Amino acid sequence: MIKVAIMGYGTIGSGVYEVLERNQEILAETVGQGIEVKYILDLRDFEGSSVEKKIVHDFSVICQDGEIKIVVETMGGLDPAYPFVKACLEAGKHVATSNKALVAAYGTELLAIAREKKVNFMFEASVGGGIPIIRPLYRCLMGEKIEEITGILNGTTNFILTKMDKEGASFEWSLKEAQALGYAERNPEADVEGHDTCRKIAILTAMATGREVDYEEIPTEGMTGITDTDFRYADALGTSIKLVGSSRMEGNKVYAWVAPLMIDKNHPLYAVNDVYNGILVKGNMIGTTMYYGSGAGKLPTASAVVADIVEEAKHLDSNIPIGWSSQKLPIAPMSDAVYRYFVRVSGKYEDRRDMVEAVFGKAKVVELEGLDEFAFLTAELKESRFQENLDILKVELTAEYEKVLQVIRADR
Repeated sequence: MIKVAIMGYGTIGSGVYEVLERNQEILAETVGQGIEVKYILDLRDFEGSSVEKKIVHDFSVICQDGEIKIVVETMGGLDPAYPFVKACLEAGKHVATSNKALVAAYGTELLAIAREKKVNFMFEASVGGGIPIIRPLYRCLMGEKIEEITGILNGTTNFILTKMDKEGASFEWSLKEAQALGYAERNPEADVEGHDTCRKIAILTAMATGREVDYEEIPTEGMTGITDTDFRYADALGTSIKLVGSSRMEGNKVYAWVAPLMIDKNHPLYAVNDVYNGILVKGNMIGTTMYYGSGAGKLPTASAVVADIVEEAKHLDSNIPIGWSSQKLPIAPMSDAVYRYFVRVSGKYEDRRDMVEAVFGKAKVVELEGLDEFAFLTAELKESRFQENLDILKVELTAEYEKVLQVIRADR
């Protein structure tokens, strides 16, 4: 019998326990022996529940018990998750986590400790919830040179943008709806400002390149500035707007970023709606593959954690080569990247035609009835060139009421 401890008995931790209990026969058959939760570390006592006798409040009980072979970390955040996980690995225990903040901030160090101690630090559930994506990168695609990873990696923001797209709702109303349904936190900053997506694309980029990625170096834009009017234009253009995390490997450069992106109906991510996630991985031999499913939720995420538990249970005496080295991967500046750009400008296009064409050349123009403004979609431009042109346009818009209202990158 393999003894397991769970640190944190919230939504995901309780889900892990439920999966282990409900699927214990399947898991025992897969692993070759049973898996039993011996301890659950939490501040609460859960009196009268089925786990009451498993609850401990002192981390050292877990760390010092030689029977515990695998520790599950579902506390979230960095403190005390980081020191607890580090101590477990140094004590020769395997760790499975759903904590993307921990993996993004300390993954390099924790992976190195796991290799040294011949145990495993696994984190399938840290990206994409229940979607298998980490394991495909180090197993199924190990013979590929990964050229691009682009994904909708946050269910909360995708739910909000879907409401705005399909129902014409405002950002504020859609956010309140997401909070009422439990999809968004009371403080949704990590989601709507793109920080959650940033950590996830950093992890995926590190997995794809085998080198450390500093998530703080990835240019990140949130989606709080997207409006229902932007979606009216998007509809007229046959497109939608998604908050996307992307990394593109072009030669010796890697462009990684998080931002709203306008995509057309032929793009595989166009139909990824509501709280679902979708991740595109492009390899130099296989081409484009897509991974789709529940990006969050109690049981889907717990299922991914349990998959890591099973992997570790089958390799109790060995380290599985996954992750990345301590060699740092530089992120290329966004100024060198190439995209198309959606631009909204106040005033009538017929009065600004010569100005726009002089700066951007021929562009696809859209005007919506009842609005004293227009929008255009540029050809492909290097970001630095686009910014130069945009500055010129802003100078040309001399009247007090004339201004650029919105800029959104568009898939090329």
